Amino acid sequence: MTNPHIGNTGVNFDDEESRQCFLAGLVIRSLSISTSNWRCTQTLGDYLAERNIMGIYDVDTRAITRRLRQDGSLIGVLSTDESKTDEELIKTSRTWNIVGMDLISGVSCEAPYEWVDRTNSGWDFNFSGRNEETFLVVAYDFGIKQNILRRLVSYGCKITVVPSTWPASETLKMKPDGVLFSNGPGDPSAVPYAVETVKKIIGKVPVFGICMGHQLLGQALGGKTFKMKFGHHGGNHPVRNLRNGRVEISAQNHNYAVDPNSLPEGAEVTHVNLNDGSCAGLAFSQLKLMSLQYHPEASPGPHDSDPVFGEFMQLMKQEQQKA
Repeated sequence: MTNPHIGNTGVNFDDEESRQCFLAGLVIRSLSISTSNWRCTQTLGDYLAERNIMGIYDVDTRAITRRLRQDGSLIGVLSTDESKTDEELIKTSRTWNIVGMDLISGVSCEAPYEWVDRTNSGWDFNFSGRNEETFLVVAYDFGIKQNILRRLVSYGCKITVVPSTWPASETLKMKPDGVLFSNGPGDPSAVPYAVETVKKIIGKVPVFGICMGHQLLGQALGGKTFKMKFGHHGGNHPVRNLRNGRVEISAQNHNYAVDPNSLPEGAEVTHVNLNDGSCAGLAFSQLKLMSLQYHPEASPGPHDSDPVFGEFMQLMKQEQQKA
């Protein structure tokens, strides 16, 4: 965490976005000695300890930030084994590489399940433009955030969540109105099975890709993805919607991006990250396809991008009308 003071709000189970915490380790500068948020049910330290997740504080995270800003993403090692020497830890760091590593298989669900929860009324601010129709959506779980599912249900979707390895043929047998390819960690080039699945589905039904799903769609269209210098992480990333000129403040968390120059004719870049000009959204009207590189569900983050769920509903509605 680049913010120096962490833990003063504590944690609560309502804000969890997956079935378990997949974090491997947490590095911070200053750990708060007390919590003061009214929603807090547990301290950060207790939360990590219960889940056997390593954490370390009193680290100069600003110095690390300056190093990463200059050199790009670097590999670090966190260990509780005091017998290991610095040289051994450095050797360990040099044998690990995120490039080419399949990280989504370890965070995906193991079997299909139905998702029915919608956004709690106390948090659901966007009632306008809702569809009365119910759309059947199959959501591929590459590490899916639960509030994405809640937003889809709130917009009028009946959702079946499937594992990352679920065959495209089985998805199409379910006759969905649309397919969601979710967010997830790691290198899209390391999961060619997921790219092949996407290839077999696009053009058949409307699809919506978010984050990892966006990158997989880029590859499935024949484009290339590349590892960024240090990725986009955290909130307050400005993105321009090129279709309406609107600037959205977004939450992002990814290390890879789609190279727009590698995309085929017909693919449209719909959103651009204003910090570095990278591709932040795609559309391909002929293939009934849309995607975003960032997280539109506002968990965490602003609500600026929530209307994109309505756009997905409209895409499915148009396809129904054609039939």
